[in-house]
Amino acid sequence: MFLGHFALGFAAKRSAPRVNLATLFAAAQLPDLMWPVLVGLGVEHVAIAPGNTAFTPLEFVSYPWSHSLVLVAVWGVVFAAVYRLRTGNTSAALLLVALAVSHWLLDFLTHRPDLPILPGGERYGLGLWNSVPLTLIIELVLFAAGVWLYAQSTRPRNRFGQWALVSLVGVMLLAYIGNVLSAPPSIEAIWTGALVGFLLLLAWGAWADRHRMPLMPP
Repeated sequence: MFLGHFALGFAAKRSAPRVNLATLFAAAQLPDLMWPVLVGLGVEHVAIAPGNTAFTPLEFVSYPWSHSLVLVAVWGVVFAAVYRLRTGNTSAALLLVALAVSHWLLDFLTHRPDLPILPGGERYGLGLWNSVPLTLIIELVLFAAGVWLYAQSTRPRNRFGQWALVSLVGVMLLAYIGNVLSAPPSIEAIWTGALVGFLLLLAWGAWADRHRMPLMPP
């Protein structure tokens, strides 16, 4: 899942109008922000295995520290605690924890059985990635709903506000299409591309959100 995680970040703006979109994205994508760093360090492992699922050629060999359910919850609590210390916003901090945990739940829907609950434990996954049409339908519908909720909850602050959102959504869709249609040439390309891509989207999300304002008071 890629767009689905960002969809929940978009949708969460309705419940947390004072939280910058980049923070909501970071919480929803927290395991995937940690994962390329851990792969680059050799702590976690991925392989290029065409046919592993119909949707992606990647085989997630081992990622217990970034993608086990218990540790995802722990990292979410740590992330939210830092946010709570900086802002004093308890309700938003709880939402950030929920977004982090939602990442595992959406991955559980799409991945083959490779997601552990505890590091070293049994692995789970419903395997939606075995069907390309179903994966595309569910993920694109989620994304469209999330973007719609965000657009309905905010309005442009200035002349950049509308185009900032349109460009962000466009870049995400292009990145998604690129991932679907191409195979990575190497493991290094996977983790470096993922890390740079996620950081770029976080920065773009922060910029776009600064040019929009909530329709309802915080």
